[in-house]
Order: sequence, then C-alpha cells, then structure tokens
Amino acid sequence: MGVKSAVIVFPGSNCDADVYEALRLMGAQVEYVWHKERRLDGYDLVVLPGGFSYGDYLRAGAIARFSPIMQEVVRFARKGGRVLGICNGFQILTEAGLLPGALLRNQNLRFICKFVHVRVENTHTPFTHRIPDQKPLRIPIAHGEGNYFIDAAGLEELEANGQIVFRYATADNRVTPEANPNGSVGNIAGIINREGNVLGMMPHPERAVEALLGSEDGRWVFESLMTG
Repeated sequence: MGVKSAVIVFPGSNCDADVYEALRLMGAQVEYVWHKERRLDGYDLVVLPGGFSYGDYLRAGAIARFSPIMQEVVRFARKGGRVLGICNGFQILTEAGLLPGALLRNQNLRFICKFVHVRVENTHTPFTHRIPDQKPLRIPIAHGEGNYFIDAAGLEELEANGQIVFRYATADNRVTPEANPNGSVGNIAGIINREGNVLGMMPHPERAVEALLGSEDGRWVFESLMTG
C-alpha cells in the first residue's frame, strides 16, 4: 500500500496538489486532509505544503498555527510521527513550536522565485538517508519570508545536535554568502527537531521530481521518506 501520507490543506495552500503528486509518484498512499479536521489516525507521514495559508495575514503561518488540525499535528509529531513542512509549512511549524527559530522577510524585502542549490548537512534522517554524500541538490525556492533566524545560543544548539539539514550552497557544494538567497543565518535552508522526526525546509522538493520540471533532485527527499 505504500507510506500512508496526509497532505494538510489550509485556505491559501497552493502547493498541496504538487506534494500530492510527488508522493503518489514515489508510491505513497496519499490523502488530502482539510484544516478543520481533528484526526490523523493511521497516517505514517504528514506534510504541510507551501502557499499562503490564511493569506499570510499577521505573518506567514501565524494564523494557520491555530487551525483545528494543528493540535493533532502537534500530537502526531510528539508521538514520533514524521512531519515535513515545506516553505509555508516550515513557517507554520516554527509558529507551532515544533521547530525552533523564525522565518523573517527576505533580506532584500522581495519575493524570490528561482532554482538554488542546497548542501545536505545531515544524511542520517528519515528525510535524507537516501541522498548520496556530498551531493548538492538543485531545488527551487519561492518565498517572501524565507530568512531563517535563530539567536546565537539556538544556532549553537542546532549545530551541536546535527539539526541543520540543508544549507544554501553553490553548484559545487560550497556554502558561501553569495549562495544565500534570503539572508538566512548560517545559510540555513532546512532544520530538523531534536527527536529527528519533524523537518522544515524552504526549498520545494515537490517541484523537482521530474526532468520536465528542471530537476529531479527533490525525489531524494521523498524516496528517503518512502524507505525511512
């Protein structure tokens, strides 16, 4: 039957169908779950997709954090269930307290939509264990509030615990200031919780699963989830 996966749909989600198709392509059993639902029984994986939940009023993810389904997402995560938040989903996970730090306005105060490269810093997670060592991933970003921030003590903790999973990098896998598209501290593009079952990332792996889309590197993330 494959990994039973829930794609949460909020008002304003616009990457839910992309995630659904990417998971289906990888052999998962996928279902949409509306934000007003309160149960996630029987799922192996929950994905919070990108978009502009509730129009990103107040700030990105701030209102979605109070959706009825989010109480269950928090319970699901705390019981060890795997949760993936992509772009707006990452923002929601920080607002809900499932991941540390915050996503701020891009440093240039403009919406950025382009392909970037990310270096995989931790291949020992359910989301990355299939990715070959030292392989940079070419994946698109599309966000206005992707500037990841955490204070110095928090950054030190992320480093010490191996919680930084992705960093913006060059095509030859070097982490440089020039490769940072939005001002994120430490070039951070994705982090995991201490328990290792909740990942948030700004790049969109679901938009890079077929050659027709310009890259297939996003498949590594989903293939990892299918076998993790």
